[in-house]
Amino acid sequence: MANESVSSVVDPEMKSEGTPEVGAKVNNDAYETIHSKSPLFYDLYERKSELKHQTHYCPGCGHGVAHKLIAEALQELGLQDKTIFVSPVGCSVFAYYYFDVGNVQAPHGRAPATATGIKRSRPDKIVISYQGDGDLAAIGTAEIVHAANRGEKITVFFVNNGIYGMTGGQMAPTTLVGQKSTTSPWGRRPSNEGFPIHMAELLATLEAPAYIERVALSDNKNIMKARRAIRKALELQRDGVGFSFVEILSPCPTIWGKDPVEARRWVLDKMTPTFPLNVFRDRRPVIPVGTEPPQRPVADVLGITAKAEAPDLSLPKHAHHFKDVKIKIAGFGGQGVLLLGQLLIEMGMREELEVSWLPSYGPEMRSGSAHCHVCLSKERIGSPLISHPDVLVAMNEFSLRKFAHEVNSGGIILYNGSTIPADFAAPEVQVVALPASEIADKLGSTMATNIVMLGALLEETECLAPGTALSVLEDKVKKPALLEIDRKALTAGRLFIDEQAHIGAVSQPDGFA
Repeated sequence: MANESVSSVVDPEMKSEGTPEVGAKVNNDAYETIHSKSPLFYDLYERKSELKHQTHYCPGCGHGVAHKLIAEALQELGLQDKTIFVSPVGCSVFAYYYFDVGNVQAPHGRAPATATGIKRSRPDKIVISYQGDGDLAAIGTAEIVHAANRGEKITVFFVNNGIYGMTGGQMAPTTLVGQKSTTSPWGRRPSNEGFPIHMAELLATLEAPAYIERVALSDNKNIMKARRAIRKALELQRDGVGFSFVEILSPCPTIWGKDPVEARRWVLDKMTPTFPLNVFRDRRPVIPVGTEPPQRPVADVLGITAKAEAPDLSLPKHAHHFKDVKIKIAGFGGQGVLLLGQLLIEMGMREELEVSWLPSYGPEMRSGSAHCHVCLSKERIGSPLISHPDVLVAMNEFSLRKFAHEVNSGGIILYNGSTIPADFAAPEVQVVALPASEIADKLGSTMATNIVMLGALLEETECLAPGTALSVLEDKVKKPALLEIDRKALTAGRLFIDEQAHIGAVSQPDGFA
């Protein structure tokens, strides 16, 4: 075996210089040890054109070591093509420049929530949340606690160096008692700043986590233990076991004001007495029998009656002559703006469309501004946020003037008013004015204004079937008198479009033909 190359992890630190390969002879005729960059890292780091061969981490920073341990574990387990790496704000904010896997950037502290959404939508993927102590244990405390309590099947790597590194060295939730920082110049005092938070111990009090361990990047022996813990956490997710959490005590030479060797020694001598290395949880969570979410059709989960759920074979299936329709509904609180959006998405679900609903409103129950975004689509919806709607339903003049400029060219504005304001101009957009409030009032209740607008919307765009709208109203409206008014309001809105809104034939707007 004298001529064979043997891969070794004598020094698992990810080279800041990014040197692809360095060889060293152990002796004259025995083995050759190779230190190499994991293939899970990009060949070049494109963050800065002049620094493509090095990371942004300081010399001796523990992030480089942790990165390489994670990369090696993913490589050995064959998980590169299945992995999605979530990195929030912190020193590791540029991880997506280094890891050649799926990458998602999350807001400060929100990585567990982001990872939860990704894992639930793509349960076949390996989802990693990689966070620092200021991120996870301060602004993100709620996210990590509740993700762990739900037993989300993600893996969290928590890099604890006891300080806010990226932003200049402020005291973190894990800063040691007596440790000085820019915001604790006299050292952390429990009477004033409280005690350090022990995240591993805190999460271990919960029922759902499967695996929790604390490791340290202090010396080769402990780095090897960290390597095993990281691999195990990923294996557990691969096997569908549950929530796994590895806390990694890590050096921060620059902010601590120490050289790299001294910083590693400080991790062992000063941090581990406060944060003891240990396996705090290693078991498969026991889920009580009968508590799993029921695997039922969406209609059943929403409480739709069997009559409404069953298709009416006497009516032809509604043809959706669009790929997607983006609708913004806007007005004042109390006008049924948000309810109108909810009715539309339930109609969309009954017609087997993908739907989304995103509300926005102020603290006032009445008279405050309110609007919502509704998307109806034949394909999966990437984001519920709508910047340029195809249809604007403006329940008042304020909303008409505020949002009209956002409507796509060739789109539609339905305005709740007898006439369009004289000084209002909306080029390349079809504007239809209908006195919905007056119509609803004559029918017996101004509360039905939004239903008049719904009828007009369905007739003008033909995006959904009026029969579906009626079935939704029959399920939602429990008072017979109000339901009768809503039936009439729906019909009145449709008739107004047919009989009064247009003179002569009107061509279908772009996107609906």
